[in-house]
Amino acid sequence: MITGKDEDQTDETQQENQSRRRCQFNSQDQEIQIENRDYESEYGPFYRKSTPNSKIGRQTHIIDCRETAGLGLGGGLAQRATFSEAEKPDIIVLSMGPSTRHITKPVCEITYGLREAGLQVSVLVLGAGIGPPEDFPGGAMPGTAISGISPAEEEQIARHRLAIIHFGNVPGHFIHKAKVFLKNVNIPAIVVCQAPVGFEDFAKLGVRTRPISPVTPETKGEIVDIVTGVIRGQTIPQYQVEEIIERVKYWLNRISPSD
Repeated sequence: MITGKDEDQTDETQQENQSRRRCQFNSQDQEIQIENRDYESEYGPFYRKSTPNSKIGRQTHIIDCRETAGLGLGGGLAQRATFSEAEKPDIIVLSMGPSTRHITKPVCEITYGLREAGLQVSVLVLGAGIGPPEDFPGGAMPGTAISGISPAEEEQIARHRLAIIHFGNVPGHFIHKAKVFLKNVNIPAIVVCQAPVGFEDFAKLGVRTRPISPVTPETKGEIVDIVTGVIRGQTIPQYQVEEIIERVKYWLNRISPSD
């Protein structure tokens, strides 16, 4: 004998099952639509579709972090001369250093956003990334730091397919630094900085760029994109993180894995 209470429970169970079946159908329908997308024409011939291992919207990233203890002071998240290597050498983000002037805050937020998007990202905090380079016109001010890059750091960068170089707000300094960092490393690079600069500014100093070829190229590396307006030491807005992710995906999927 089915009571009125049991009938209500039966109706609720049937409604729940129907709702579950509708959800399953919608989920399957969505999967079919996703599978039929032409990713190659949309993102490039070297697009690699990610396959999340989790059902809660997260992916696991294996990172070999800091082969030795950091040397500098400050920064909190990473000291200078530290290298956090991702499982796959796809992207490397270069940070100048963790001092009060070159804080790691925008770098760590950009890195987090890229990893959240399913990209494999290594981070290198340069051992001597602060200050003008040694061949800076007129020389550096007395008592200031001199920036440069070591052969070991060049080798670490060269293992990756795409570099993201974070600079500050003084183009007269960081354009020369970009020339030094890309001089011996054959890698495409995206420049992220605060100051408004263009490809022609780098090309004038002999830095190879994708749209503008310098008269006398002096670098093996090449700047393929520039993102400006990223304020050093401040929280980066989400729209800028999304812009960087979009540009990284665009270029990463157009770079041959063998490059």
